[in-house]
Amino acid sequence: MKLGRMNHIGVATPDLDASIAFYRDVMGATDITEPFVLESQQVRVCFVNTPGEDGTAGTQVELLQPTQADSAVGKWLEKNPLGGQHHICYEVPDIHEAKKWFESLGKRVLGEPRIGAHGTLIFFVHPKDMGGQLTEIMETPKGDH
Repeated sequence: MKLGRMNHIGVATPDLDASIAFYRDVMGATDITEPFVLESQQVRVCFVNTPGEDGTAGTQVELLQPTQADSAVGKWLEKNPLGGQHHICYEVPDIHEAKKWFESLGKRVLGEPRIGAHGTLIFFVHPKDMGGQLTEIMETPKGDH
């Protein structure tokens, strides 16, 4: 396996609407997707699209607000009440091959591949096995991303 494109950086927030306003009004973001609820992960989510170069897509910022206090993001916010960087996400061409590869290295994959916010299969790798960073691995979306 080889490192794929960095798709997004996940940022947990206690207030998604305030974070959207921050990225729009302070950071100058002009392309922010409409928020939606991803029930399977108990989050309200949207993407801030950063500009790419030479026709490429920029790296996205995924804003995550928990819908349940006892969700994974809710528990993370309990320890980090201001919010902040929650995870980093890389693309791979085949999610099942990537899972086998990480597990063959002794990395702790957190659960089975499941559908993420982009509508493609994802899994997470434990931060203790990834240099302290919770890492999302996602199958490269087909078409626009």
